[in-house]
Amino acid sequence: MKTVLISGGNRGIGLETAKKFSKHGYIVFLGVRSHENGLIASHELERLGFKNIIPLLLDITIEKSVKEACKFIGQHTFCLDVLINNAGIRGQQPQPPTSVDIDSIRSIFATNLFGTIVLTQAAMPLLKKSNAPRIVNVSSELASLTLHDNEHWKFYSFKDAGYGPSKTALNAYTVMLAYELRDTAFKINAVDPGYTATEFNGFKGTGDVSDAADLIFKYATLDQSGPTGQFHSKEGQLPW
Repeated sequence: MKTVLISGGNRGIGLETAKKFSKHGYIVFLGVRSHENGLIASHELERLGFKNIIPLLLDITIEKSVKEACKFIGQHTFCLDVLINNAGIRGQQPQPPTSVDIDSIRSIFATNLFGTIVLTQAAMPLLKKSNAPRIVNVSSELASLTLHDNEHWKFYSFKDAGYGPSKTALNAYTVMLAYELRDTAFKINAVDPGYTATEFNGFKGTGDVSDAADLIFKYATLDQSGPTGQFHSKEGQLPW
């Protein structure tokens, strides 16, 4: 059976993505930040009939937690086929560039960028054992500098100094990582799941989590002719 690790997997898009992979026969390692969150998520998934879901403690801002999670996976499977870097935080809003608290920005980057890098590096030995390793970095349309320069864009006025820039940096990491692994079987892409109704945004989003999960699954299961080092939404490729 193929395997997938999903960070931030106990709710919202992460939980829905876990369901999607379970339906397709994957062993799902569900990264959660507490035992309580893991139990709640796993019980709910079992109640709904989903199988082969293994919750594990994973706080990507704590290096020891990341290493222990990857060690746990290595004890249960030979390789990791898919890594979904889904864990992320929005931070306290608003985030005006002239007055946002610097500690708030540090906290956002600690999860959205640095934690993702730490997890990706720790999972790399397991991913390299797969015949077709895939990495999906869950990003945001707000990361696109090109769109931020377009006054007709629907989110043009949303110029926060924390969340958006953290995802811009994540996109840059996606490009650099894909380039380093360009001559391998890896496919590495950033995906914008859309403005989805989840706890992340107070359920204000207009999109459905199932559509977001479908998009993530699509780029996590690309064949060898698929793209790498790109940024996509359900509408297609997004500009950097």
